[in-house]
Amino acid sequence: MNVLVTGGAGFIGSHLVDRLVADGHDVSVIDNMSGGSLEFIKGHIGTIDLANADITTETDLENYMEGVEAVFHLAADPDVRGGFDRPAHQLDQNLIGTFNVLEASARSGVRTFCFTSTSTVYGNATVVPTPEDYGPLLPISVYGATKLACEGLISAYADNYGIDAPLFRFANVVGPRSTHGVIFDFVHKLRRNPADLEILGDGSQRKSYFYIDDCVEAMVHGWRVAKGAEAFNIGSADTIDVTRLADIVVDVMGLRNVWYRYTGGVRGAGWKGDVKYMHLAIDRMRALGWEPELDSSGAVRKAAERIVGEVEAAFAAKDRK
Repeated sequence: MNVLVTGGAGFIGSHLVDRLVADGHDVSVIDNMSGGSLEFIKGHIGTIDLANADITTETDLENYMEGVEAVFHLAADPDVRGGFDRPAHQLDQNLIGTFNVLEASARSGVRTFCFTSTSTVYGNATVVPTPEDYGPLLPISVYGATKLACEGLISAYADNYGIDAPLFRFANVVGPRSTHGVIFDFVHKLRRNPADLEILGDGSQRKSYFYIDDCVEAMVHGWRVAKGAEAFNIGSADTIDVTRLADIVVDVMGLRNVWYRYTGGVRGAGWKGDVKYMHLAIDRMRALGWEPELDSSGAVRKAAERIVGEVEAAFAAKDRK
């Protein structure tokens, strides 16, 4: 099948491209490289069609849609914290960018529009684990608000144009090639100072983490069974708190006697807009035959091992220069 991936050079997008190419699909990628890296997909250069383009400013995205049957729309500003300082930027990157890709998809006859949404659309949910039919949806971050607005747009286009549109609401995806997030931050902080670790919040924040391979498998599975617009929670079946997460990273790095400094945060959360407790009910995806292979601790450990390896390799390469 001809498949287009926006944000295909990013963390999740590049792993998805790996899978789609391996499955034999003809893959095109649009990415402005603001958050992605050519390094992540260099093995596919010459096999995929790659466009360095910005979905917020490109005047004719339909040029990239010829023959495309399915779009995986991942391009966005993924920094939840960044929305507090730069809300207009996040609105542009997430909502306007999605509208542009969606409009071009509808006009080009795309049959399936797969969207990477987020658990933050639920805000501080009072039902945990949180099912897809929970409401009202009251995000507490600009990031979550823009993703929820995108879901509304996609739902309307799906109905008006007969598009199948799975809306994937992710828990915290972890793994190699990540360029932000708590594991990435902890590894870099400990690389600079192995005796002291600053932890945002009070350490009791409890969330679901799931590994990138499980994420990609869920997306491909959801794409195959999608009918109309429907939300799917994707995450692990359990949660861990941020102190336990720090313990795992410290252990993977072979460190001992690390002092944890908690910032206290906002009511114990890490920052304004941070959801302190997040656990998604994944019954809907399980009913379709998908199950995560790793629990939260296993996902964090495997991701930390890979990220530590990436960081050490980067420092070694820098030293050789």
